[in-house]
Amino acid sequence: MTLKEIAEKFKSVKSALVFSHSRPDGDTLGSAFALKSALNKIGKRADIVCESPIPQKFSFFPISSEVKRTINAEDLNYDAHISVDCSVPNMMGENYSLYTKNKNTFNIDHHISNSEYAKYNYVEDRASCCEIMYSFISALGIEIDKEIANCILLGLSTDTGHFMHNNVTSETFLIASKLVAVGGDIHEIGYRMFKSQPKNRALLFVKVMSGMRFFLDGKLAIIHTFKDDLNEFNATSDLTEGFIDFPLSVDGVEVAISILENKENCYKISFRSKGKVNVNEIASTFGGGGHVLASGAMLNGFYEDVKDKLIRTVELNMGE
Repeated sequence: MTLKEIAEKFKSVKSALVFSHSRPDGDTLGSAFALKSALNKIGKRADIVCESPIPQKFSFFPISSEVKRTINAEDLNYDAHISVDCSVPNMMGENYSLYTKNKNTFNIDHHISNSEYAKYNYVEDRASCCEIMYSFISALGIEIDKEIANCILLGLSTDTGHFMHNNVTSETFLIASKLVAVGGDIHEIGYRMFKSQPKNRALLFVKVMSGMRFFLDGKLAIIHTFKDDLNEFNATSDLTEGFIDFPLSVDGVEVAISILENKENCYKISFRSKGKVNVNEIASTFGGGGHVLASGAMLNGFYEDVKDKLIRTVELNMGE
């Protein structure tokens, strides 16, 4: 289906429950915030549900305080359920069971690995899901105001490294320009997302980077964060977002991997590539996915075994 066709289906919806992925980032939240704000603007009811707590850094968006962790099944009286920035169902965590209780499901995403699990799916390889959300809200015939613009800019900024990643296109800049023109504050968002951090994150960053190791003749860099590291600095796992950008910046490194302990013998793996290696293919080996340059997966096992598997798989995909 085209985005216009999806929008036509969605226009008849009078109430919607918007699903963000667990451990939310700026793109899934920006997409959800923007859609809720847009629907509320034209008198439609919309709520957002996210399994995980919303990180403190997003609290400057007042709408963040309205996000629900879950909803009782008997209160699911919405015309439609719509997921944003969720490439596979398990990204919604336990809330996926709520998502399936509505027959009118929508799925809007920008990951090429999306499994198209909804009744109505729109997946396009764009810099961010928020880039698609701009087009979706416009196709709904809703005027984008300052509030909506800031929500969309949140996703555009965070998923592009504040417009420095090579997923940025002329369309990304064009949309950003239009959002700024209606009052979007790109400078405030950039500062809060990339130039401001709590002290405990800075201390955790130092420790994690001191443990960075290089493999495959310096073409692979790996960092790890264990539960004990988080506890040492009274930090939550969301504070590690963005850590992976540092090892990827090292000259000679083609692939960077961040290994984050989720629970005992269970790790969240983040992959980044400078372009020569398709990390979506690597992530898919472990049941994950994402983009050619940025993907993720979950692995179970002892840390050293997990690390060895990752090194071998990267080596096989690196080629000459």
